[in-house]
Amino acid sequence: MTAPAPAPSRPRKTPPPRATGVRVLRDGLLWTGGAALLVLSVAVAVTIGPARISVPDVWSTVAAHLGLGESRLTPIRDGIIWNLRMPRTLLAAVCGAGLAVCGTVMQSLLRNPLADPFVLGVSSGASTGAVAVVVLGVGGGAVSVPAGAFLGALCSFALVLLLSHTLGGTTDRVVLSGVAAMQLFSALTSFVVMTAADAEQTRGVLFWLLGSLSGVGWSDVWVCAAVLAVALLVCLGHARTLDAFVFGQEAAASLGVHVGRTRLVLLCTTALLTAALVSSAGAIGFVGLVLPHAARALAGSGHRRLLPVTALAGAVFLVWVDTLARTVLDPQEVPVGVVTALIGVPAFVLVLYRTRRNP
Repeated sequence: MTAPAPAPSRPRKTPPPRATGVRVLRDGLLWTGGAALLVLSVAVAVTIGPARISVPDVWSTVAAHLGLGESRLTPIRDGIIWNLRMPRTLLAAVCGAGLAVCGTVMQSLLRNPLADPFVLGVSSGASTGAVAVVVLGVGGGAVSVPAGAFLGALCSFALVLLLSHTLGGTTDRVVLSGVAAMQLFSALTSFVVMTAADAEQTRGVLFWLLGSLSGVGWSDVWVCAAVLAVALLVCLGHARTLDAFVFGQEAAASLGVHVGRTRLVLLCTTALLTAALVSSAGAIGFVGLVLPHAARALAGSGHRRLLPVTALAGAVFLVWVDTLARTVLDPQEVPVGVVTALIGVPAFVLVLYRTRRNP
């Protein structure tokens, strides 16, 4: 008897060239439009405030500091734009982009539409580190508040990794370990503030814990922007892997994905980015929870398209939220985290409603 002939392999379905061209054009228009909206938002946001400044004034100052011309403004107005408003606005854009990207990665990696960058307890650890520097004087003045917050965030994430590895390393264990670390470091922060801080220190710490972009400088912008660029490149390099994780770890493993190693790389990347952002701007909630869902409505679920759109949407969103926070009760400033919570809570309820399961 002769062996039966093997069944012919089914050819892979490829999208027609016209559909591919339309998709590329749509993505290009979406990214270009988002980038243009971000540049315009930054330019307009810088003009908003007590001092009267126009968009041409902003372009003139930026061009002068980049060596492309001479500024026609007085030194005071030039300093307001370049040293006060521009670093703050750009850091708001970087923080919004970074938190939104981290939220997108966490929601896909953990298969949880309600996951956000702080699910690993990074924010609570950063708060404890900042409080230790401000209230307890850890470091003897040699350690700044951002540095202390960053070290605290790393300690919290290390605890999460240790607990999740000890408990089995599954996705549920990672989330539960993050919850445990968050509660632990939140309790430590509250204990230190209640027992060792005076009224002035308590007010300053609480303002920082709620998220604040006041007093930032160009060094904060460059550091956070560099970390964001590296993290975004890493996440884009794992875009296809994130697409596979959406269907579960078993499905990703069947496609040849090294689940444990990939998850560790992405968790470390998002944790380091979140730590860098929180150390400079404090805990700004709901950006990483809500913006990924809005971006998916525009770009779909493919992460190669989704991640850039999410970054642009988060950047534009936080630029305007920060502008609102510093001007709505002028001269008093509202913490950025308060404004994002007021906007994010209704959106969070909407996400809960849309992700509910029928009994």
